[in-house]
Amino acid sequence: MNLRIATRGSKLALWQAHHVSRLLRAAEPGLTIELVVLITVGDKILDRPLSEVGGKGLFVKEIEEALLDGRADVAVHSMKDLPAEIPPRLTLAAVPEREDPRDALLVRPGLAAAMVAELPARARVGTSSLRRMCQLRAGRGDLEVLPLRGNVDTRIHKLDDGQIDAVVLALAGLRRLGLEERVTQVLPVHESLPAIGQGALAIETRADDAATRARVARFHHRPTAIAVAAERAFLARLDGSCRTPMAAHATLEGDHLQIAGLVGRPDGSEILRDAVEGPAAAAEHLGVILAERLLARGAETILKDCSPTR
Repeated sequence: MNLRIATRGSKLALWQAHHVSRLLRAAEPGLTIELVVLITVGDKILDRPLSEVGGKGLFVKEIEEALLDGRADVAVHSMKDLPAEIPPRLTLAAVPEREDPRDALLVRPGLAAAMVAELPARARVGTSSLRRMCQLRAGRGDLEVLPLRGNVDTRIHKLDDGQIDAVVLALAGLRRLGLEERVTQVLPVHESLPAIGQGALAIETRADDAATRARVARFHHRPTAIAVAAERAFLARLDGSCRTPMAAHATLEGDHLQIAGLVGRPDGSEILRDAVEGPAAAAEHLGVILAERLLARGAETILKDCSPTR
């Protein structure tokens, strides 16, 4: 049996695809797996912040097209790249166990600082995320927070080269690439609420491919899937543009779920936060309730103001 996995070509994306390959081969030693490496729009446009490129699914569209036209049987994504709406003929077939979803700070060698609070005034901090920019600016308005595109290696090279003083990246990606030793601070969630789905992988298949769905279902991790479902329901209800900083982080203890969320302005001048909790069986409903609470407190105005159509 031959199984084709569609993936982006970045080092991190390839790690994720190989990770899923290892899981599949461990379950079926005779399985032959081929990687279908694709270049997405998000990979091609590196000279502008993602928020200026517009549209959703910048890192998944071409990969989903490979599933739909039969070039691939499985797609592996970073969950945070997956839009709230999945094409009708595709399905989220499995969500493996999540890595640590928190953000991490890396400081350039030679700078006498290890934490955000220790960075000198006007220190240049790079990130590709409006969510991170918003929270950094709200907490440290004296920092120069700059847009920074490129893969993990490229961003760390710019840090080591002195082009920036610090960078904020996902801890999960650094761990997967064996770069955790570069982390100088793991940011607490109250300081940098993670991206929706951060640290989790999404395994996508065609909805009518029952055999492949059964294969990958072995790796479905129920606690991760429940938490991610709450976060994605929050995202779907807000339906924010890529120019709106938003975040959500759900945690599960037994059958009790708590989800915190925020919506803010890119300059950090206004951030709305809230949290709700309840039974795990109501995960998606809790995500919607959280979004409704923020909308009622003014998130709707922020979303409209940040909309690119305005």
